[in-house]
Amino acid sequence: MSEATEPVPFEVYETGVYLHGTKADLAVGEMLVTGRESNFEHGRVMNYVYFTETLDAATWGAELSQGEGRGRIYVVEPTGEFEDDPNVTDKRFPGNPTRSFRTREPLRVVGELVNWVGHPPERLRAMRHGLENLNRQGGAQIED
Repeated sequence: MSEATEPVPFEVYETGVYLHGTKADLAVGEMLVTGRESNFEHGRVMNYVYFTETLDAATWGAELSQGEGRGRIYVVEPTGEFEDDPNVTDKRFPGNPTRSFRTREPLRVVGELVNWVGHPPERLRAMRHGLENLNRQGGAQIED
C-alpha cells in the first residue's frame, strides 16, 4: 500500500467509492440522515446529506465541519437517488469536477479511511479565513 499524501483537487478517490467528511464519530452500519444540524452553518437543519467521490472534498468536510474532536472520513453507500450538489457545481465548479453530491435518502456508513492526510496548515487557514469573509458578507448560505 502506498503512503498517504495530501489530497489532490478533483481527483476521484476510487471509482464508485463515495466519501463523507465530518467530525462525527460514526460506526459501520450507521445511517447519515437528513433532519440534523448542518456541519457548516450553525442552527440550520439539513434537508440533504452531502457526499463526494474525491478525497480532497471529503478532507475539507472533515477539517471544516463544526464540532469537537478530529475530522473523520467515512466510506458511504447511497440508499437512494442523489444529485449533483448545487452549492459547489452551480456556484463554483460547473460540470461537477469535485464529484460532490447530495441526497434526501440515508447514506450507510460502510467503512472509514484512517490514514488520510489533511491540507497544509496555511491552506486550511486560508480556507477558514475565506469562509469567515463569506459568512460576514452573507454569501455562505447553503442551498438546501
